[in-house]
Amino acid sequence: MVKWIPNMVKKGDRFMGMNQTPASERVHISFFGKRNAGKSSVINAVTGQDLAIVSQVKGTTTDPVYKTMELLPLGPVMVIDTPGIDDEGELGKLRVRKSYQVLNKTDVALLIVDGTVGRQPEDEMLIQRFKDKEIPYLVVYNKMDLVDESAACADDEMWVSARDQTNIWELKEKIAQLGRQEEPDKKIVGDMMQPGDLLVLVVPIDKAAPKGRLILPQQQTIRDILDADGSAIVVKENGLKDCLEKLGQPPRMVITDSQVFGSVAKDTPQDILLTSFSILFARYKGDLAESVRGVRALDLLQQGDKVLICEGCTHHRQCDDIGTVKIPRWIREYAGCDVGFDFTSGTEFPNDLSAYKMIIHCGGCMLNAREMRYRVQCAVDQGVPITNYGILMAHLRGILRRSVELFPDIAQILDQEAGR
Repeated sequence: MVKWIPNMVKKGDRFMGMNQTPASERVHISFFGKRNAGKSSVINAVTGQDLAIVSQVKGTTTDPVYKTMELLPLGPVMVIDTPGIDDEGELGKLRVRKSYQVLNKTDVALLIVDGTVGRQPEDEMLIQRFKDKEIPYLVVYNKMDLVDESAACADDEMWVSARDQTNIWELKEKIAQLGRQEEPDKKIVGDMMQPGDLLVLVVPIDKAAPKGRLILPQQQTIRDILDADGSAIVVKENGLKDCLEKLGQPPRMVITDSQVFGSVAKDTPQDILLTSFSILFARYKGDLAESVRGVRALDLLQQGDKVLICEGCTHHRQCDDIGTVKIPRWIREYAGCDVGFDFTSGTEFPNDLSAYKMIIHCGGCMLNAREMRYRVQCAVDQGVPITNYGILMAHLRGILRRSVELFPDIAQILDQEAGR
């Protein structure tokens, strides 16, 4: 028998608050350092909980550990404890690699240093990584209680003692200051509407739709509209035409699930703006201009080319899954040849992208903005075109130009490419 917990629903083996801030929208605070520098002790002192295992045995933390929580005075955060950056052996190298991968999603980095030893070469290398990736960081010298006299600190350094709680509150304040620098100033759609605007959202309800709820991008878009003092009407694709006819005036725009882009475009009059959740998220978290440019690679695919399809989550796949079944089928039909596909999901993303002619990414609702931007930049740096599901489907249906009219600068890119 499952015990009912108010405001919570069971998901797999875990309970998840229905009103919790999504992990992707939280400030990601990562703790790095050598083994036995005191990372786990500092995390427990900062959070006031035993989130991390503390042991004198080196290498106790073997994989990154993620914990969502409220951290005052900052608010909703994701705390990440990482393996030691000086781990040894073949297995140790894999752990160090995992630690460095965490940098791709880190909004605020804390480097924990054993104050009785001081900074070591591994610490200096990590600090340089912080700087290269432009991650706000703080060097925290732990074990202040074991040092006769702590040295003076620069602005990006401070001394603490996890054992006796010295300077822990001051550390929280500094984390909050760094975290506030990373708070997103972008909106999903709220900055493109006025108070009182009405938006129509098209949400298909089929066997792939989660039972009894909407998917995260749809939930977040509705909330963003409400935060902008607008109104949202949610309909299924077969109810859109009737809905628009019943409205006393045209809505500000129609936002649709990309899988029904074609039918929704037919039922939406040309004078009403039209876009998709996935396109909005390409702008919200990634690089919309780069994704629109990247979709042109679809027209250049040839026999034997390989395409990488990436999803930011690890959901249960249906028999006609969008990422692994539908999109590959549509691309092969469009290209008229046999194109090969590789797939990644969750936190996995290849370092070497040279084998691929293009990358197609999901909207990234489960990834934070920093990781999504990192993936886009990886593709750009290696000269591999990257786009996302919604832009791809709009292009396949010949309505890409219409789907980005909401963004004049993006529409201009397409017009310039078309020679208009």
